[in-house]
Amino acid sequence: MPEVIINGPEGRIEGRYQHSKEPNAPIALLLHPHPQHGGTMNNKIVYALFRAFTKRGFSTLRFNFRGVGRSQGSFDRGEGELSDAASALDWLQTYNPNAAGCWIGGFSFGAWIGMQLLMRRPEIDSFISIAPPASTFDFSFLAPCPSSGLIVHGEKDDLVPVESVQKLVNKLSHQRDIKIDYRILKGAGHFFTDQMVELEASVSEYLDTHLESTLIQQPKR
Repeated sequence: MPEVIINGPEGRIEGRYQHSKEPNAPIALLLHPHPQHGGTMNNKIVYALFRAFTKRGFSTLRFNFRGVGRSQGSFDRGEGELSDAASALDWLQTYNPNAAGCWIGGFSFGAWIGMQLLMRRPEIDSFISIAPPASTFDFSFLAPCPSSGLIVHGEKDDLVPVESVQKLVNKLSHQRDIKIDYRILKGAGHFFTDQMVELEASVSEYLDTHLESTLIQQPKR
């Protein structure tokens, strides 16, 4: 998959991009976990998301936040990382001006940044959040949440208690026209060490169901 360099707010942003062979394919942007705790775009969960989207014909981009890998700058407590994500989405849209849809996906810290970007960019149709850190970061900005999506969490997550994510899901699910598919993977910790197959299967199933329903709803020509 081609390496790409994106002009970001603090200079160079390093990414990996797979362009779909299908015309006007939907696009997906994927965000990695906390930069100060070893998070990179090569994280195995981010890569599993990347694989799930590219298999379904999405033009898909994952990238390193500022200060990670070859991306310039330094950690900025989430504010700068949100700007990085916005720049990456701008780049993705520039290369796919007629994309049939737009998705955001993220793991842990990346899920938090992704949900913030969701609030700021109305063109994002849906989201996938893996282990959103609802116990350590504020998600109150999701009022109202603009899109439905998938949230996957580990039953035995020792960093983010499942109860905190359940509260977030309850809050979002009570909003008008919002449907949250919430899946708890049995025995899984925060990093889904022994549940990667189940995690990717959950993401793939959600994507397949959503894409199938989208095709059904499209008017015949």
